[in-house]
Amino acid sequence: MQIFRLPVLSNNYIFLLYEAGFKIAAVVDPAEADPVLQYLHELDAQLVAIFNTHHHGDHVGGNTRLLQSFPQATVYGGAEDRGRIPGQQVFLQEGDRVTFGNRRAEVLFVPGHTRAHIAYYFPPAESLTESGEVGELFCGDTLFAGGCGRLFEGTPTQMVNSLSKLRALPDSTRVWCAHEYTLNNLKFALTVDEKNTDLQNRFEIVKAMRERSESTVPSLLGEEKQTNPFLRWDQPNLQASVKSRDSIQTFARLRGMKDQF
Repeated sequence: MQIFRLPVLSNNYIFLLYEAGFKIAAVVDPAEADPVLQYLHELDAQLVAIFNTHHHGDHVGGNTRLLQSFPQATVYGGAEDRGRIPGQQVFLQEGDRVTFGNRRAEVLFVPGHTRAHIAYYFPPAESLTESGEVGELFCGDTLFAGGCGRLFEGTPTQMVNSLSKLRALPDSTRVWCAHEYTLNNLKFALTVDEKNTDLQNRFEIVKAMRERSESTVPSLLGEEKQTNPFLRWDQPNLQASVKSRDSIQTFARLRGMKDQF
């Protein structure tokens, strides 16, 4: 399964999944249709699936036009998003599976950013693990490189529970988040975790990448666990930074500080 990253709008990413053997494609969170249609034309591929993580317009804006060109495509989204995702046909819950080509993704219910948010995790194909195949996580706006999504419809407790599910995945998992927010996220992270040498090193690498207009997505989950404060709510140094010994309160205070950053 090949993954193509399509930058759109001011900082969004659309992800196009492609199976060359079948000449089929799927798209994750199509904010716009035109870039997807152009890529499908170049690949001579048929769109068979639209995987939405949540209902926000910068994630579903291209659904309707894509369905006009590929009416056979199936639109997937969370069950709690019923009526909010254009063209949605499949209503997914925690533990469901979706298939694309020879790969199968696990559906994770990860509310917090919205009340209905889901993520898609493609584990490494068993037959390919020895050749370096890794897991692929499409997490929308729940987890970002160096950060996490704002709490529009959910609570800190929900978001911590959701991020805990993602944090439990293997370190080698690639994190395909939907926005290029990494540099700003790491600038904030340094204000609350300034002695973290892994974070310091990552910030310098990301800063240089962005100066060259390079994408920082995907990141590796193992790196997120070491440098992303929103996966480190139970670390004593971060709890001390926000003057709390409670994990949920620590996360809530971090998120509140980031909202004002």
